[in-house]
This record gives sequence, C-alpha cells and structure tokens, in this order.
Amino acid sequence: MIAKPSFFTACAALVLSGLCAAPALAAANARPLQPIETLVVPRYMGIWYEIAKIPNDFQKKCVGDTTATYNLGEDGRVQVVNRCRTADGTSDVAEGVARQLGGASSPRLKVRFAPAILSFIPMVWGDYWVIDLDDKYQLSAVSEPKREYLWILSRTPQVEPAAYDALLARLSSQGLDVSRLVRTPQTQLQQPAQ
Repeated sequence: MIAKPSFFTACAALVLSGLCAAPALAAANARPLQPIETLVVPRYMGIWYEIAKIPNDFQKKCVGDTTATYNLGEDGRVQVVNRCRTADGTSDVAEGVARQLGGASSPRLKVRFAPAILSFIPMVWGDYWVIDLDDKYQLSAVSEPKREYLWILSRTPQVEPAAYDALLARLSSQGLDVSRLVRTPQTQLQQPAQ
C-alpha cells in the first residue's frame, strides 16, 4: 500500500531533528539521556501499540489507535510503518526506514520518513533511542537526546497500571517530564504477531 503524503509523513524526521520542535522543558544542565544497554533488534520487530506520548506536531491529526510496525530488512535496516486513526475515521500512514548507530546491539537508531533520495541529508534522520525496555520485550519507551519527544509502546493495546506507573517512575528519574504524557486511545483488537 502506498501512503499518500501527509504532514505526519513529511515533517516527522524534521521534527525529530529539532527543526520544527518547541523548546525542550528539561533543564539545560540535565545529565545526558541514557538508552538501554543493548537492543536485540530481531526481538524488537513486530507491532507496537502507542500507549502514551508527549504531544507533537507531526501526530496532530492522530486521535487514537496509533501503532508502529517494524520489520527487519535483508540489508539490516528496519522498515517502519506508523499508523493512526484520524478524526474522520481514516488512517494516516507514514512509512520510513531506521538504521542502528554503532554495533548490532545498539539501542540508538536513526529513522527517516523523507524520500530515499534525500537520505544523504543528515537532518532528515531523527533520533530514535530505546530508553526503557522490559526483559520480555513487551513494554518500551522511546525518546531522543533532547527529551522533547517520548513514546510509550506496548505489544498489547492496554498496559497494567502497575507496570505503567513503574515505567513512569523510571522515565522521571531520567529527567523526562512525564506530566506532559497524553494517553493514546486504543479501540482496536490486538493484531496477531508478525
């Protein structure tokens, strides 16, 4: 399926690069954000449901049922399909690609939603850092060094309150402003693993 261009698609990489972003609320002297130690990329593949996010311009049209689906390509890059429901009931879809920075277990990735022809331009690649992930690869938090963006992702459309609260405590200890998080309505049934 070919996705029609949308603001979600066109601005995603630029916003993640900080070009369309609002100033970060984190203190200027905050310690650097720490990603997890290692990421087993094949285990991270599949569908993730967005549980909460810090609101951003490139998802402004999304009102719920937001998912991210990752598939590992033969070239080692990750194919990314972000999908959400808009107010008129249609889907907004953004297709992109991600690549790891560093070794094969690096939790630091760069993601691009701009056309491949622009991939040589550094600013079209946004940071995607896995900063929290449980041992079973069921609950994840993703951010970037400036802490302007934050997503909580789960393998299931709903998360146990205790697990969510514990995650918020860990994110807060990393200097993230969890009070800015907005829960994402998930009305769809869980999709089968891919």
